[in-house]
Amino acid sequence: MVKNIKRPRGRPRTFSEGDAIDMATKVFWAKGFDGTTIDDLVEGMGVRRPSLYAIFGDKSTLFMRCLVAYRENKGKLAEGVLFGPNDVHEAIRSLLRFAVKSATDHNSPSGCLMICVAPLMDDENVRRFLATANEETTAAVARRLKQGIEAKELPVDFPCEERSRMLLDMSRGLVVRAKLGVTRQKLLDDADRAAELILRGQ
Repeated sequence: MVKNIKRPRGRPRTFSEGDAIDMATKVFWAKGFDGTTIDDLVEGMGVRRPSLYAIFGDKSTLFMRCLVAYRENKGKLAEGVLFGPNDVHEAIRSLLRFAVKSATDHNSPSGCLMICVAPLMDDENVRRFLATANEETTAAVARRLKQGIEAKELPVDFPCEERSRMLLDMSRGLVVRAKLGVTRQKLLDDADRAAELILRGQ
C-alpha cells in the first residue's frame, strides 16, 4: 500500500509502508529500542508524528512490525542459502557466512536486529516471537542436515538436532562479535572453521 506521507519540513513525498518500515528498522537497529525516540523515527522515516501513530501505531507496535518484516526478509534469504547448495557441507558453510555478511553489511548497522536489539526488550510478544523464530530456524537446519544423511554426505548417526542448535549458537556468536567491531574477513574465516566443527561426526 502506498500512502502520501509528509516530511516534517519540505514538500510531501510518497512512500510505501514497506519502505517506511525498512527505514524504521534501521533506526531501531542502530539505536536500540530504548534508545530510539519518536523524534528519531519521525526523522528516519520521513513522516509527521500524527501520521506515524495513525499508520504504524505506537513505538512498540511499530517495532513488532519491523521485527516481523525483518524476519520474513532475512528468513527467505537464509532459506535459499541453506537449501540452495546440493552439498550439505557447502550449505552449512554458506549459512554461517551469510550471517557474517548480513551482520557486516556496510548499508546497515552492524549486528542483527533479532540478536543484538530484540532480546534486550522486556516484552512478552517479542520474547514469544523470538522463541518461535528460533524453533523454526533450528528445525530447518536439522531438516537440511537430515537431507545430508539421506544423500550419504553425513553418517547415519549424525546428531542433527544437537548440531542445528550448535550452529545457531555459533551464528549468534559471530553476529555479536560483528557488533563489537571484529572484521568481516576474520569472522568469515571463523565461520568456515565453525562449519567444520559442526559437521564432524560423533
